[in-house]
Amino acid sequence: MEESVWLKWRDLPWLQRSNAHASLIRACERILQLESLPEIVTDIAAEFGVPRCSVLERKEGWETIAARGEPIDVLPGPLLNDVVDQNAAVWSRPAGDDAHMFVATGSLQQHVLAFSGVRLDPAQLTDGLAIARVVGSRINDLARFNHAQQTVQRLRATNALAHTFAGETDTQHLLERIAEEASRLLGADRASIFIWDRNQRMLIACPALGVEGGKLFLPDNKGIIGETIESQSPVVVDNAYSDSRFDQTVDRQTGYKTRNLLSVPLFDAEGECIGAFELINKLDGDFTEDDLIAVQDFAVHTSIAIKNTLELENLVRSNQNLTERVSSGVTIIGENESIVALRGTIDRLAATELPVLILGESGTGKEVAAQALHHNGPRASKPFVAVNCAALTESLLESELFGHEKGAFTDAQSTHIGKFELAEGGTLFLDEIGDMSLGGQAKLLRVLEQKVITRVGGTQQIPVNVRIVAATNVNLTNMVAQKKFRQDLYYRLSVVTLEIPPLRERPEDVTTLARFFLKRFCSDAGRKTLEFTPEAEKRLRIHGWPGNVRELRNLMERVAFLAGGDRIEVEDLAFILSPTHDPYEDLSDGVGLADATNKFQREYIKRAVKRMQGNMSDAAEFLGLHRSNLYRKMRQLGMEVEEVKP
Repeated sequence: MEESVWLKWRDLPWLQRSNAHASLIRACERILQLESLPEIVTDIAAEFGVPRCSVLERKEGWETIAARGEPIDVLPGPLLNDVVDQNAAVWSRPAGDDAHMFVATGSLQQHVLAFSGVRLDPAQLTDGLAIARVVGSRINDLARFNHAQQTVQRLRATNALAHTFAGETDTQHLLERIAEEASRLLGADRASIFIWDRNQRMLIACPALGVEGGKLFLPDNKGIIGETIESQSPVVVDNAYSDSRFDQTVDRQTGYKTRNLLSVPLFDAEGECIGAFELINKLDGDFTEDDLIAVQDFAVHTSIAIKNTLELENLVRSNQNLTERVSSGVTIIGENESIVALRGTIDRLAATELPVLILGESGTGKEVAAQALHHNGPRASKPFVAVNCAALTESLLESELFGHEKGAFTDAQSTHIGKFELAEGGTLFLDEIGDMSLGGQAKLLRVLEQKVITRVGGTQQIPVNVRIVAATNVNLTNMVAQKKFRQDLYYRLSVVTLEIPPLRERPEDVTTLARFFLKRFCSDAGRKTLEFTPEAEKRLRIHGWPGNVRELRNLMERVAFLAGGDRIEVEDLAFILSPTHDPYEDLSDGVGLADATNKFQREYIKRAVKRMQGNMSDAAEFLGLHRSNLYRKMRQLGMEVEEVKP
């Protein structure tokens, strides 16, 4: 038959009142259930019958972290050190004072349990050592619990922030938010994120507090961040100014003092390093192993948010570029021998980084050629930014091309990003480069040579990586000879020159282009593609097309929307002829070709301005010209504005 013996905890002989240690054991049991040090020392003081009991912790010196009654005024540091080193207990009674007992707890942080009272007896050392061990164990448990609780709270806060970061669509704003939240969550004074530009071998710090523009550009092989990137490992610095890797330049410029810092690499989902995350000046002491783990956890979410936002920005930018490409028709149409050769040259040049100068009259399609160079090359996924230099006065040129800082001048109420920065990684198209002032030419040349810009009102040098394509409808060689255009800039821009012939020199392409534009605009108008009558085609071919392809394009757009029938008749094209007489009538006057052309252009401009009720901007658009080009053409023809306005 099986035998069994039971013993309940309450029946344990040690816990019986007759046992001398029963009270101590019950006190140890209670301590293991208490949740805070103040509760623990209060219970122990009552158990030992002393008015004062406390827990001491060794930091830079010894400090009281929990107490029942008044803490001991002067803590005997050397004696407490001996107690911990010997893992022992000591009783002492200073002359004319209460007795003290100091007992090592054996906790991981080497706490000491302190007793003080008149009736404190050396015989209590045994009980003191026993209960101190239980206190040490409970302190360790509470520390582990608190650490786990803090970790859980931090991870929950990090996850909550990660959800909010997912809604950001602007990288600059995202980085600023990450730095702000990281400083708050991880207990540091400042934080910065460094994005690694592998192609430029640069690190872009944002936000760089106290630095103009909020960004800092650094080589990727220098300093503590450079080592973090190179080693792809964390770097902890307890004393920044004593570390030879630390560059004090920014501190000297801003008046800030960096005391310590913690830097960790940022990795994307494929394990590629994309930058670094840095915390500066921990608010309480030095950075610990726990801080490093916390920063690495935070860095995982930071990397994902940055990568997603950058990809979203690139996607939006690419979509915009694609839309512009489709809407503007980045296709060079025509079978003329010179156009076929031009397409082949563009295909070969697109894969290079060579600067290109495009020559041709207004409206010949210089910007289309520039876009073809961009979209057929390796920069196609990056921005294509066009600038009309004729529309920029010298005072506006720097701000438009290079940007300006907030407060740089009276109306500069916010930071303005210039065209060079907007075109980063892509192509910058400088149209009508011949109209740029000499002062503007000098500034442009300096940027092309140094590949850095400085915003107006700023001092920060910003590296730029853009391909330059320029265009003009004037003879730059003559302008160089007349000292109106810088020779060094001309040579810099014209490494390769493309010349687009005027439409009148390739009449075989007129109907091909007309049908191309007509098909597109009929689709926009929601109607079936119209057909030309033979007479209408003939009228298109004999027209001189002073506005070139732009004039033809505008004509087809108007015809697509306004033509009444399914076929385009000569009457639908009558706007190019005088409505009051036969267009061939002047051939009998014996005037020369140049005079006849000038006469036609003067009359044509007058009719356009009259039709637009004197609005020169609308008239220029009607004629397929920029407003500045219309005024220039009028000056060439000897016309005054007052002469043409109704």
